[in-house]
Amino acid sequence: MNYIPRNLEKVVLQAAQEYPVVLVTGPRQVGKTTMLQKLMAGTDRSYVSLDDWNERNLAKTDPELFLQLHQPPVLIDEVQYAPELFTYIKIYVDKNRRMGDFWLTGSQVFKLMRGIQESLAGRAAVLSLTSLSQAEIGGGTAEPFTVDWDALLVRSRERKKADVKDIFARIFKGSMPAVVSEQNSSHSIFYSSYLATYVERDVRELSGLVDSLKFLRFITSVAARCGQMLNIADIAGDADINQKQAKDWLGILETLGLIFYLHPYSNNLLKRLVKTPKLYFYDTGLVCYLTKWSSAETLESGAMNGVILENYVVSEIMKTYLNSGREPFLCYYRDKDAKEIDLVLEHDGVLNPIEIKKSANPGSELVKVFHLLDKASTPCAEGAVICMKPELSVIDRNNFIVPVWVI
Repeated sequence: MNYIPRNLEKVVLQAAQEYPVVLVTGPRQVGKTTMLQKLMAGTDRSYVSLDDWNERNLAKTDPELFLQLHQPPVLIDEVQYAPELFTYIKIYVDKNRRMGDFWLTGSQVFKLMRGIQESLAGRAAVLSLTSLSQAEIGGGTAEPFTVDWDALLVRSRERKKADVKDIFARIFKGSMPAVVSEQNSSHSIFYSSYLATYVERDVRELSGLVDSLKFLRFITSVAARCGQMLNIADIAGDADINQKQAKDWLGILETLGLIFYLHPYSNNLLKRLVKTPKLYFYDTGLVCYLTKWSSAETLESGAMNGVILENYVVSEIMKTYLNSGREPFLCYYRDKDAKEIDLVLEHDGVLNPIEIKKSANPGSELVKVFHLLDKASTPCAEGAVICMKPELSVIDRNNFIVPVWVI
């Protein structure tokens, strides 16, 4: 398998100079361990995985002895299996105060964060690695996406151009390293195995016994509603489970780093806003597998092409921030009259409204909804329509047309 360099690598190395502990979280099979092992090659850092039952048992029952046997500098893989280690890592860090001593990986975000907040606050840099980004696959700037004309020009010069067919081929294929590198040439076999081997197993570990058929119906229903406002009742009905179970399983999918939410824009000056989040997947290949699209061509002409394109764009923008080690401030706007702005980016003290369309010729009427933010307490700046137009261009002095391939 050919290694694809990750944009987070520089962030990890910088964090290791500033913090005693560096924790990289993210879903299984996105390349956390591979990336860190590449970075530690040729150093004296050792490696231990808590996927090994013997190592896991020792870490849980005698964490002090575990750390004596695996002394820093060390990479501890899947550390969520032994939260007992955190207290002893804290003791070691406070005594020695060497930067970068502990590199940790984990696949269960919230469980890890509890341990970090309780034991390692101020001692650990917490970074997120997702599946591959468009920039990592095709090359180009790793800077976070902004609605700034000069920055967009730089991106457009560095990115590889892609037409509608190319974009939907990317969306359908997905962004998991094993699929992108063609280690697993069959899209359906990879995702089928991924669900059975990793996702269902982790759900069982986090919630106990799981009816596999109901869980498959559940996650399929969630995928069918990507890019839409969360409706727990409908998801529960599709899977024949109660709403509490649906909420619990959604929490687990978020914990495993498979889904994320865009929360609605909130402002005291704008009273009539909805409060329901929208749901997205980090990897559109998994969405396409679950919703049973057989090819990129059928997806492109199918009923879900718009929402899956939106999911792709939002997740790619999210990745540009996570891969830079920065917190993304993304939301969407919707009021009780159903007037909506697909994405609102808060950056440098201003709001940037963004619409996402499959059209190659978006009209200027699309930016009229941007005035909905005029009464917001945060100033509204330039807006963008992200679409299938082949070239970067302007609508007017305040609004730009941004091809999907530029993000």
